[in-house]
Amino acid sequence: MSTLLTPGATLAAIRHQGPLVHNITNFVAMDLAANALLAAGASPLMAHAREEVAEVVALAAALTVNMGTFSPAWIEAAELAAGTARTLGKPWVLDPVGVGATAFRRDNGRRLVALAPTVVRGNASEIRALAGLADSGGKGVDAADTVESAAEAADELARRLGCVVAVTGAIDRVTDGRRIATVANGHAMMTRVTALGCSLTALTGACLAVEADPFVAAVHALALVGVAGEQAVEAAAGPGSLRVGYLDRLYGLAPEELDRAARIAEAHR
Repeated sequence: MSTLLTPGATLAAIRHQGPLVHNITNFVAMDLAANALLAAGASPLMAHAREEVAEVVALAAALTVNMGTFSPAWIEAAELAAGTARTLGKPWVLDPVGVGATAFRRDNGRRLVALAPTVVRGNASEIRALAGLADSGGKGVDAADTVESAAEAADELARRLGCVVAVTGAIDRVTDGRRIATVANGHAMMTRVTALGCSLTALTGACLAVEADPFVAAVHALALVGVAGEQAVEAAAGPGSLRVGYLDRLYGLAPEELDRAARIAEAHR
């Protein structure tokens, strides 16, 4: 079976290795991102002080950078961390939250993509904005564009940066500019729980820590979050119980169960 179709192997590796993932993330997401990593078997470290980020990156197996609530001091720390990751050859993930919403966020996005992220993970509006499409329909941090409308922008961004771009939506799409895959897991109720997407970014870091191919790692992270989320919805009364159930499913999901439930498809140009 293709490695792409076995996200359970990546989940098992996370549980076996317990990789340390350094997260520079936003105030809203810190709790859920840290707990999602713990539930899946990884070890989270949330650090954004300029004075320590280089040391933390050196200790960690992967870095994730989430722009959600940046201040000038945070962007400086994020640049230092990302630059250190690039120098040390460690994978890092950029989550360009609301990148098209303000001039400050657009500038932060430009500064960070220049530091060669391994994976860029965002909704369709964020990816279109990051690729420089002025007609992006983003509203704050929400997506007003479809995954399909961002496909060309994602492919171009992946080729230009030499990275993997994961566009999330009803059906997620992953590209490295050459290969394309889709992941059709998840549930609409997941959009009613803030920071679930941010937890996906953190878990993408965990997958990158144990899977050498960033394209495969990004696909597997999407499958893991999508399957855990849709299974949690089955027992949820609403967004509150979904949040708790999501963590429970990340903890209890068996690798072989993930392989059976994942709806991954390799797309063709």
